Amino acid sequence: MTNNEPVPADLEPTAFLDLDEPKVAAFADEATAGARDATDRAVRLYYAVRDRIRYDPYTIELSVRGLSASRCVERGVGWCVSKAALLAAVARHAGIPARVGYADVKNHIATERLTEQMGTDVFYWHGYTALYLEGRWVKATPAFNIGLCEKFGIRPLEFDGSDDSLFHPFDQEGRRHMEYLNDRGSFDDVPLEAIMETFREVYPRIVAGQTAGDFAAEAEAERRAAGQAG
Repeated sequence: MTNNEPVPADLEPTAFLDLDEPKVAAFADEATAGARDATDRAVRLYYAVRDRIRYDPYTIELSVRGLSASRCVERGVGWCVSKAALLAAVARHAGIPARVGYADVKNHIATERLTEQMGTDVFYWHGYTALYLEGRWVKATPAFNIGLCEKFGIRPLEFDGSDDSLFHPFDQEGRRHMEYLNDRGSFDDVPLEAIMETFREVYPRIVAGQTAGDFAAEAEAERRAAGQAG
């Protein structure tokens, strides 16, 4: 992670990190009520975004509005990019410098149906959040809510405000789960045009809005089938 110190932009609202929207501010204030310090606020915000916003990759909206923090709160559902943006926004609202970060990953949590529709098992521009706490930047990945992790048999990611919160390389049964291929770094705001350029090339069906499904139901069905086969 970059060691550079935060700049004023790391606390400001943007079109995507719209922390000045009442619903975003209310989400942040409710999650941090009674917190002792910045680290405690960051931890509480992480778990609020992780578990109060359900993960569903079929809900992708590739627009400024669709990827905004306020839209994520409004819908109560999002995917890695929008949930990372929400965590960055509520952190900034709580006075914590924050940026959005991205990496390309393989063996991402996915169903067979989703992988087929995507046409690849590589997830480009996978989102995380960089938070400046106790004099350094730490990574937090709030994408997968605890209920979904249970369906996939994957340990939910924890965050203590001190260590990076990244995906485990293996699931609960020791199977390969996540491999980081490339870290694209962190940004003051969501780089939508750069994301779209990649998505047009590798995910044409997503860009065209041709992917659809019930992600949680697919995950549960696949895990049940795997248990019966075993």
